[in-house]
Amino acid sequence: MSVETITTISPSTNQPVLTRTGVTADELQQIPQLAQEAFRSFSRSTTLEQRQQIVNRALDILEKKKDELALEVTNQMGRPIAYTGVEVMTAIKRSRYLTKISSSVLGKEGIVPGEEEKGFRRFIKRKPVGVALIIFAWNYPYLISVNSLIPAILAGNAVILKPSPQTPTIVEQFANAFAEAGLPKNVIQYFHCGSPTILETVVRSPLVDHICFTGSVAGGLAVQKAASDRIVNVGLELGGKDPAYVRDDVDAAWAAEEVVDGAIFNSGQSCCAIERVYVHQNIYDTFIAEVKKVLSNYRVGDPLDKQMQIGPVISKRAKETVAAHVADAIQKGARDETPANATFENPPAEGNYVKPTLLTGVTHDMVVMTEETFGPVIPVMKVSGDEEAVQLMNSSEFGLTASVWTKDVAKAEELIEDIEAGTVFINRSDYPAPDLAWTGWKNSGRGVTLSKFGFEQFVKLKSYHVKDYPK
Repeated sequence: MSVETITTISPSTNQPVLTRTGVTADELQQIPQLAQEAFRSFSRSTTLEQRQQIVNRALDILEKKKDELALEVTNQMGRPIAYTGVEVMTAIKRSRYLTKISSSVLGKEGIVPGEEEKGFRRFIKRKPVGVALIIFAWNYPYLISVNSLIPAILAGNAVILKPSPQTPTIVEQFANAFAEAGLPKNVIQYFHCGSPTILETVVRSPLVDHICFTGSVAGGLAVQKAASDRIVNVGLELGGKDPAYVRDDVDAAWAAEEVVDGAIFNSGQSCCAIERVYVHQNIYDTFIAEVKKVLSNYRVGDPLDKQMQIGPVISKRAKETVAAHVADAIQKGARDETPANATFENPPAEGNYVKPTLLTGVTHDMVVMTEETFGPVIPVMKVSGDEEAVQLMNSSEFGLTASVWTKDVAKAEELIEDIEAGTVFINRSDYPAPDLAWTGWKNSGRGVTLSKFGFEQFVKLKSYHVKDYPK
């Protein structure tokens, strides 16, 4: 097997920014073996309290390097430097929360007692699954990876990290920080690869006990298929086509500001970005006018410029996909009502820049309303009221998040009961809260991260049934 050279291309310049050497055939065999050995020692020789201390020390180390980490993310995936530090700190904050609540799930508090019966003791414990393979995406590399990495380590597992070739340094930073924090050798390992064949070899390894994948539906299906010839759990965090419904009682200017941010932050490259907007007919024209005002003040450009709000999309292919979705919509009758904005029309020439695009007159006959765009596009559709809005929101193969924007919170609470999504927001969007279960419905995924339920995929249940010795 030849060894890959993996090159990370800057979305801002389309020039190489770094290279990494892929995994060798020998390493491919050794990594799961070393992980199993490390797991057996780690799970037996450490207490939950000790693992919590290691995690907190590693987080302290990462926090001290937050500016360095932020710059790496900006250079590798193109998000403006004004925001990448926020991702790093949010990931650390999320990790501290998960560490704080871990005792209630993994400690003595997490032991589930059976029914009391004289002469017997019965209870259930959570035990680590073993070796977890964590495959994660580039768009929020720190936030996505800690969703699985932190609970896996706290539960006493060993971890194999496989990053996106677009953001390879994240795993190196984690491995270094945890090693410095005192994590035993090989409890965290990583490898770089771009070849699906190499990745499938690791997925199929009988020494891998659990698989976590975050990425596209196609990628998730490929991982699931590769794992299908053996009994192994596969957690999938996949795509979204997340809808927002703007009712006619809101302040249109406020709603426009919020919805635009929810749709185009990170250049729209978020599985929980707003990708469809349904607006009540009574407020539709006013809302569109307010969205134009908001967009006219946005700044698109070099992500290293602290004044920029929107950087490039991740690749030339991504740029082409966004353009194809917009072209399909316009060809089928939609209108591009994006306001004039000098930064939209004159972005840096070398990068994969896409102007934030406002589309009106859209319908569900257009791919921009049915397929994941993953770009800074805001398609807005007029609806007659609540019933039509909910029906259209549910008319999708995806079900990750959805949001309702209204002054009448009580009414919104009624509506969201009927919305088919793992997370439903009222007057907010695009925020995976660490105390809530992050889970996709339909083709948006399977399994749970975050909250106390996010630990469950990294443990297996063991029942204890003890009878007193008869005398």
